[in-house]
Amino acid sequence: MATTTRLLNLLSLLQTRRDWPGALLAERLDISHRTVRRDIDRLREMGYSIAATMGPDGGYRLDAGSELPPLLFDDDQVIALAVALQAATLTGVGIEEDAVRALTTVRQVMPSRLRHRLDALTFTTISTDSSDADSVSPEVLVAISAAVRAREVLRFDYSNGNSEITPPRRVEPHHLVTSKRRWYLVAWDLERDDWRIFRADRITPRTPNGPRFTPKAIPSGDVSEYVAARFKGSEHINKWPCHGKVVLHRPASYVLPFAGDGIVEDLGPEQCSLEAGSWSWTALAASFNRFDTDIDVVGPAELNHAFAQLAARNAATAAS
Repeated sequence: MATTTRLLNLLSLLQTRRDWPGALLAERLDISHRTVRRDIDRLREMGYSIAATMGPDGGYRLDAGSELPPLLFDDDQVIALAVALQAATLTGVGIEEDAVRALTTVRQVMPSRLRHRLDALTFTTISTDSSDADSVSPEVLVAISAAVRAREVLRFDYSNGNSEITPPRRVEPHHLVTSKRRWYLVAWDLERDDWRIFRADRITPRTPNGPRFTPKAIPSGDVSEYVAARFKGSEHINKWPCHGKVVLHRPASYVLPFAGDGIVEDLGPEQCSLEAGSWSWTALAASFNRFDTDIDVVGPAELNHAFAQLAARNAATAAS
């Protein structure tokens, strides 16, 4: 086996498990114990931090080093990395230029077979949200994530969106999440004794962090469900508080692309039903009106009342 190929195989094995007995490495690579030791020394000279483990058999462990050595990826990992870099423009972290440079570097060292696969996967990233998300610095995300991982109280200044800084906050950070190009911190607010969701782009971390804490259970037990519920105006249940159904005098093919999370049922060439939810009855009625057509309310009564309110309000506006 050529030396370079053997070194790559050895490095690949070291990355698959924490500890490798020297005898097992020699057996897997079909080389002598002495050759294993020499190859380990070569990898150390290349910048890999490989510690010798004690024990009856003795062995080796690949640890994190002080510098970034050459990395080893298989074909599928390279493609996954390249695709992730192409999609990085939608993260809202302000790393677009760095992602482009990293993608260029990766592509330059790809073998031709992988470049062909990557070129076949070239795509254009389009935001799912029409609004431009405010950018959050990578340093802020790293600081928040480090506090989450260490389970340390996070102290930070928080802007309310009007360039006003509120008093410093003290929270137990639990999860860093991203939704529609924005980053959020889900945390237990120590002053308010309740769960809160903070926009990461409005956070300015203070140092040092506070004491360690024992994490509380996220309401509903799932952070994705909890955040989705809060965005819908609910405390714990991932469901709109106001839910109604109407018949729209439009074909289902016209309504379906704009129905969001609503349920569309085809009722013929010129009609369909739409069942949807919103944070208030008036907002729900207004959302049905966006289809610019005649509407028959199926229910509930609160939705009928909301349409009446909208009609009175719009009539007053037109008369003014």
